[in-house]
Amino acid sequence: MNNMRFLYNDNINEFLNKDVDFIMGSMVNNSHGNLMTTTRESWESEIAIMKNTLNLVNNYNGQIVFEYDIPRLGKRIDVVLLIKGIIFCLEFKVGETVVLEENVDQVLDYALDLRNFHKFSQEKIIVPILVLTNYKSRTTDIRISAYDDRIINPIICGENSLSDIINSVLIKYPNEFEIEDNWVNSPYAPTPTIIEAARALYNNHSVENITRHEADKVSTDKTISYILDVIKYSKENKKKSICFVTGVPGAGKTLVGLEVAIKQTYKDNGEPVDDENAVYLSGNGPLVAVLKEALAIDNYKKCKESGQNKKLTDSRREVSKSIQMIHRYRDTMLNKIKNPVENGVLEIDPTKAVKADDSGYAEVEHIAIFDEAQRSWTHKRLADYLKRGGTYGNKLKVPNFPMSEAAFLIWSLDQREDWATIVCLVGGGQEINTGEAGITEWLEALNDNYQHWNIFISPKLSDKEYAEGNVNDILKDNHNVTYSECLHLGVSLRSFRAEKLSKFVNELLNFDNNASNTYNEIKDKYPIYLTRDMDKAREWLHKKVRGTERTGVLITKESARFKPLGVHVLQSGDENAIHWFLDDKQSVNSSNYLEDAATEIQVQGLELDYTCVLWDADMRYENGKWEYYSFNSKNSKWNKQKGETESNQEKIKYMLNAYRVLLTRARSGMVICIPYGNSNKTVTGYPEDKTRLPEFYNGTYEYLKNLGIEEI
Repeated sequence: MNNMRFLYNDNINEFLNKDVDFIMGSMVNNSHGNLMTTTRESWESEIAIMKNTLNLVNNYNGQIVFEYDIPRLGKRIDVVLLIKGIIFCLEFKVGETVVLEENVDQVLDYALDLRNFHKFSQEKIIVPILVLTNYKSRTTDIRISAYDDRIINPIICGENSLSDIINSVLIKYPNEFEIEDNWVNSPYAPTPTIIEAARALYNNHSVENITRHEADKVSTDKTISYILDVIKYSKENKKKSICFVTGVPGAGKTLVGLEVAIKQTYKDNGEPVDDENAVYLSGNGPLVAVLKEALAIDNYKKCKESGQNKKLTDSRREVSKSIQMIHRYRDTMLNKIKNPVENGVLEIDPTKAVKADDSGYAEVEHIAIFDEAQRSWTHKRLADYLKRGGTYGNKLKVPNFPMSEAAFLIWSLDQREDWATIVCLVGGGQEINTGEAGITEWLEALNDNYQHWNIFISPKLSDKEYAEGNVNDILKDNHNVTYSECLHLGVSLRSFRAEKLSKFVNELLNFDNNASNTYNEIKDKYPIYLTRDMDKAREWLHKKVRGTERTGVLITKESARFKPLGVHVLQSGDENAIHWFLDDKQSVNSSNYLEDAATEIQVQGLELDYTCVLWDADMRYENGKWEYYSFNSKNSKWNKQKGETESNQEKIKYMLNAYRVLLTRARSGMVICIPYGNSNKTVTGYPEDKTRLPEFYNGTYEYLKNLGIEEI
């Protein structure tokens, strides 16, 4: 496979002196795979058009690049021109006359990608041009205007007016600094959305390639390498092993899990790996649904383009081999146990399972990757669920179930008689739902019943935010524990403009005196604004997003009084999440419409480019600390969470974590909207809406304002 980042690159004068066949031959030789006839014809047309165009452009020295690779988008720019310090990105639609918004977005995405991630393109004028070869336009139609970041508004033209446009831009910006000679090999630091990254991984890329930062900052590649070494060790020595991977929000834990699952399931050529399958598992329904649908659609489109007769349902089924809901995986194993459970001991029922000679009573996979392992269910929640008959459409009831979900998942893999590896991906301070056990449950299960398992653990797991600081105490007598820094992901890939975002959010939530300093460090590269007006928040978001960038409104699931602001909660259900995250901006079901707000449950593990965090009265700054409230719709009152009971303390933890999740979902910037409340008086002298009194919001607003967060 060719690893070149382009198919043809030359000095413009040299390009003009070479014939079309020579250039075409170079492009074909540098490409890989079978080229379709339409592709060859398009390239020939583009070469001829560029020769004609550049002969009419003022005789400037420069470079021309054909099919320049954009790793983050998984696409190539048709043509890049580097002339007099200006970068022209050209997307050709040969034979087309009709302007489609999706094509305009495509070429604008190229420009945004170069601006954000391509080192030698930073601070340069970037000109996205959509060339519809049969488009009829006049020179007088040319409008050249730039965004604040020096990207020109996308220009649309036909082949005959392309030279006029290039000359007009060069005249308008005559004093630009020259572009680096080695521009084509510029360091590239893409940080794809989880959806884009999953697509790239599924198409045989690697996390290292699609999230390349400066070498001293990248940790995903060493983490993946370490996990693969543990898997190899376990297989060769017939051992059972478990890895605990920690990471800051947005550091790439999910990407690591997906790459391990895909690497251990498919070879580089796409063929399945024999007897070493892995499965990526998550209890996050929206995440699994969105990833599976995005990958299935991508796979279906690629097959269709290559002439394969494959249905979308076939693609969905194929993707499901390596990405599954943890509950379905768990329930499959539950269906094999003796029921009822006797004496608190789980056993396989040989009448319900077939024992393999080499692996015993086990699932197919040797390797299971559990994302957000801290969200596994407590013993009580799982036992209550199974007592009611929660699996297989209420057909299977398991009374007196003796284990937590974590313990049962380890037990399930332990049924293998050959070898097994579990990878637990752990987010700190992200338990957001009642009945989530945290990581302590995994450790205690290993310590109590599975001391024959080798434990490979991130030293950060001992931090308070992961296991209440009890890791070392729990494992002090376990002699199979190995600590490795390779299992911690310390750099946020999500917020490419502000790797300190998670630090700032933690400081904000914990009243750390350094929060203001951290905000000042990141605000220029990662804008964070404050407002009390939801309309202003929407306006800011609409102005920020360009191309196919996504924006959305976020609220906690405890929020209650958002309807007066014209915001509705996104209804539960995986289908709604799929539309919210994947539909284009023309769809009213899309996040970009800013009508339906998603909760922490629906967005954990996923992200948007720009967000509005709508801060309701459920968590308020009062007298120097956070106070927590739940809304009772029956009497229309906010009830304060008081007392030191375990139930109240659990709710308080979840609400704090909910805001931590919401405040770390945006990749490029966010606005925090804290409403004014409603202080209008009726004729009786009483507030019009007692559920939205200004004092419910003012304390939080003043606290954030005093941190120095700028208002819009």
